[in-house]
Amino acid sequence: MQQRTLGKSGLQVSALGLGCMRMSFGDAPVGDHAEMVGFVRQAVERGVTFFDTAEVYGPFTNELLVGEALEPFKGEVVVATKFGWDLGAEGKPTPQKPNSRPERIRQVAEESLKRLRVDAIDLFYQHRPDPEVPIEDVAGTVRELIQEGKVKRFGLSESNADGIRRAHAVQPVAALQSEYSLWWREIEAEILPTCEELGIGLVPYSPLGRGYLTGKVDETTTFAENDIRSKNPRFTAQAIRANRAVVELLERIAKEKGGTPAQIALAWLLAQKPWIVPIPGSRKIERLDENLGAASVELTDADLQDIRRALDGITVVGGRY
Repeated sequence: MQQRTLGKSGLQVSALGLGCMRMSFGDAPVGDHAEMVGFVRQAVERGVTFFDTAEVYGPFTNELLVGEALEPFKGEVVVATKFGWDLGAEGKPTPQKPNSRPERIRQVAEESLKRLRVDAIDLFYQHRPDPEVPIEDVAGTVRELIQEGKVKRFGLSESNADGIRRAHAVQPVAALQSEYSLWWREIEAEILPTCEELGIGLVPYSPLGRGYLTGKVDETTTFAENDIRSKNPRFTAQAIRANRAVVELLERIAKEKGGTPAQIALAWLLAQKPWIVPIPGSRKIERLDENLGAASVELTDADLQDIRRALDGITVVGGRY
């Protein structure tokens, strides 16, 4: 597996990471725990060294799964997790209510260390900005955790350019996690240039458009009530039909390259910047192998220009949330 460095942080990881959320949260049915532990270990055997989880996935179940699966590989892999939400009285996530108060960040760090079975968190993201807590206070708290040896690097998720700059001035930001794919390119205007200027790596989540860019979703596809796509505006039958042009573009290039639409979508991301590391989610070995094959797909400058021209003529229908 090819390796990449996330910006100027010195954090070296596999060119493609693994988003672990759907193994135990946000989809239906969730994976069997023992099978998912084995799956994560098979990913390591295939060269994946970068794994993404969060306290709120479950909550807790995903960190527990990842911690168990990766315990035999301490020092060989990088695990990223996140803070920034209040949890309800029954332990249920309440994503309408961010909470990045310093005491909450410290609480999450201590609890995540135990669930992940590590001595220090490799990459600790603020999951979403908290309008009630200055980002300088957030960055300062993580800086203290780094000084205490409980966290190694600081990350942000879905932050705007101003927030990135303000946080980076207090504690260098190693990576920004943000949605980025062929059908969501809004970050190209301000966020990508900011990351490049400051030397911050980018970790795109949903790089396959929550499965849509694989070409395996059509207007007849149904989603269980607890599948996050069941309430997503881009997964109505109308939007699925309207956005078919994006998939047709991928299918055409895949045929030329002898690959799959998913591989072209991931290869396109890898070709944007050398410090971009996508984290597609997967629960099946054949899908994992397909995704990892994207690292071997070479898109020429002509290919990239062709894709860009085609995308400029496509209007994606439906909000991303």
